[in-house]
Amino acid sequence: MSQDRPARREHPYAGLPDRNFWRRVAGPWAAGAPAAVYRPKFPIGRDTRIATAGSCFAQHVTRALRQAGCAILDAEPAPELLPPERLPDFGYGLYSARYGNVYTARQLLHLTEAALGRRRIEEAWEEDGRWFDPMRPGIEPGGFGSAEEMRAMRRAHHAAIRGLIGQAELLVFTLGLTECWFNLDEGHAYPVCPGTVAGRFDPVRHGFRNLSVAEVVADLRQALALMREVNPGLRLLLTVSPVPLAATATDQHVVVATTLSKAVLRAAAAEVAAGDPGVDYFPSFELVTSHLSGDAFGRDRRNVRPEVVDAVMACFLGACGLADRPPPGAALDATAAEAEDLAEAEEMRIICDEAELDPELAAAR
Repeated sequence: MSQDRPARREHPYAGLPDRNFWRRVAGPWAAGAPAAVYRPKFPIGRDTRIATAGSCFAQHVTRALRQAGCAILDAEPAPELLPPERLPDFGYGLYSARYGNVYTARQLLHLTEAALGRRRIEEAWEEDGRWFDPMRPGIEPGGFGSAEEMRAMRRAHHAAIRGLIGQAELLVFTLGLTECWFNLDEGHAYPVCPGTVAGRFDPVRHGFRNLSVAEVVADLRQALALMREVNPGLRLLLTVSPVPLAATATDQHVVVATTLSKAVLRAAAAEVAAGDPGVDYFPSFELVTSHLSGDAFGRDRRNVRPEVVDAVMACFLGACGLADRPPPGAALDATAAEAEDLAEAEEMRIICDEAELDPELAAAR
């Protein structure tokens, strides 16, 4: 004789929506519809004045928002005489200012401090009579004609950033790395290791640090606090780049180093967002790297496939109510859809200064 089935117990998980249960979301996610994965903390409209910055993956965000008709700010527009196909080579149009890739929270903090007059950076790199800005070594191919010209351009750049901070309603910042190289004399953080994109490495003057969760949290909060001194209403949307490290300076295997770096950044982003109603997190990292997403990377196993980028940005635009225009990939990645090899080569050539850490990748650029 069978026993009666016990009454259903009541507990905190009873009655939760489907998005809270792995089994219920696994099927739709794997089928290409990760519904309700993101719920914006605050409204973002096409008239929201948006500034963008961050690691290489942040350029996908900039392009997608621009293509969706959003009000992406451009504090340093390109000169009219520069051919459109050369704009990325000189750092134009990739972000809201010509700062190049901002890979770490520490770099963002030091850039903010310098732009607002809280940090003095004098360093300049000379190579064969040409001068490079250590804070954005890839934005002037061939370098500047003199140290004076380079520093004048840096001052103009900082002035543009001050204006950008004051004008923006939202900063979208993509965290990319925790491994960070510093000038040990002046204290500022570099975007990449000296001696890669430009400059010469000097073990006496250049130091390395792998930032912790606490350090990334403190850097983000301090940078935002400084920006809010100028613009009290500024909000911050954080993302974490899913792109693996090109190389690691630690003694760990690069796969282990990548996992640690992304875990630190993800935890830091969660902590900052949880403690501030004006900070949100968009899960681009999860949308790409979850095993539910399938094979999200190209043949180099590092760059995200264009159609996956399209899906990530479609998720964001849909959640924000901005999906009533065609997905950005239709125009943005037409070449990529026709020739994956060409798309991957172009992506590495244009957006990834970090690739210079790997001699083979650098030689291919």
